[in-house]
Amino acid sequence: MTASLDHRFTEFLLESQALKFGEFTLKSGRKSPYFINAGAFNDGRKIARLGAFYAEKIVEEIEAGNLPKDIDTVFGPAYKGIPLGVSTAIALTSAHGMEVGYTFDRKEKKDHGDGGMMVLLVDDVMTAGTAVREVIPKLKAEANVEVIGLVLSVDRMEKTKDSDTSAVKAVEAEFGFPVFAIANVKEIFEAGQHIQNADGTPYVT
Repeated sequence: MTASLDHRFTEFLLESQALKFGEFTLKSGRKSPYFINAGAFNDGRKIARLGAFYAEKIVEEIEAGNLPKDIDTVFGPAYKGIPLGVSTAIALTSAHGMEVGYTFDRKEKKDHGDGGMMVLLVDDVMTAGTAVREVIPKLKAEANVEVIGLVLSVDRMEKTKDSDTSAVKAVEAEFGFPVFAIANVKEIFEAGQHIQNADGTPYVT
């Protein structure tokens, strides 16, 4: 039986040293039992595999009827999102036969013409949704676009500051498009119980 997408993605994060289990203090001062370092995707092989995982998730959601088939462009917010957008567009074209462009926010205005574009956002992780809130107005101001969704690598399943709503649900409610993740924290911890260290012990006990 083929391992699930979230299980294979967790294996990839661990192999790439992009995911560590332990006790970490985040910038916010909060303690976390895991740490994700997006800077670990620092060579062609890793970024190509990462793009392939995004593309697999996107195709899965298209087949499930949660995303439209006719995506015009993949948008990765500068700067971290640029290689995500490029590698995802390459993987969608080469592995899935989809002709998709890529774009990112830039300082100078770009003329996209008058036609409405179907734009899919890609980003690494979401903590509070701040990056999305910054990028949507820029996108809307620059071109006639319809944002059809956002795909993340990991959903941290964080709650928003003053409510019990998750950051993902809050963004969905605010902007009216769906948010998907290749894996969420719960799935990653479950996968970590079945993936072994070099010494044969599971990453998560």
